[in-house]
Amino acid sequence: LQLNYYTPDYEVKDTDILAAFRVTPQPGVPPEEAGAAVAAESSTGTWTTVWTDGLTSLDRYKGRCYHIEAVVGEENQYIAYVAYPLDLFEEGSVTNMFTSIVGNVFGFKALRALRLEDLRIPTSYSKTFQGPPHGIQVERDKLNKYGRPLLGCTIKPKLGLSAKNYGRAVYECLRG
Repeated sequence: LQLNYYTPDYEVKDTDILAAFRVTPQPGVPPEEAGAAVAAESSTGTWTTVWTDGLTSLDRYKGRCYHIEAVVGEENQYIAYVAYPLDLFEEGSVTNMFTSIVGNVFGFKALRALRLEDLRIPTSYSKTFQGPPHGIQVERDKLNKYGRPLLGCTIKPKLGLSAKNYGRAVYECLRG
């Protein structure tokens, strides 16, 4: 990937979504290249040349690794700080935002390990989330359930339990 996704002179904007990734590069990969790879792969970069690249201004949409610092006490681990412009994301869509930021980048070959450590979402983007179309009272009315918490739970493991043991797991989950 091109190192133009590593831009240490970039000045972060109040409207940028900021992510801090703990990065462990593969042996021989400089931390700047690993940070650039994260910024590229989680925004407008790809592993090959795409003919449509010339049809838009990628600068407007690309993620930028603007700072890298070594993790104290950890060999070959770095925090790569990446800024994403709001134009990269669909308004009001948590799914779109997380798919872009963490969707495909974790299997990237330049990295031995990657972890999203922190995320700052600007107020201007948070305000685009309208919340549920109705409140808790409508949900309670639909379910005809009042005076108790409404819980959702995924039983693990999802497969392989006998009916008796699955029932026991559900019971324990509901007991809290």
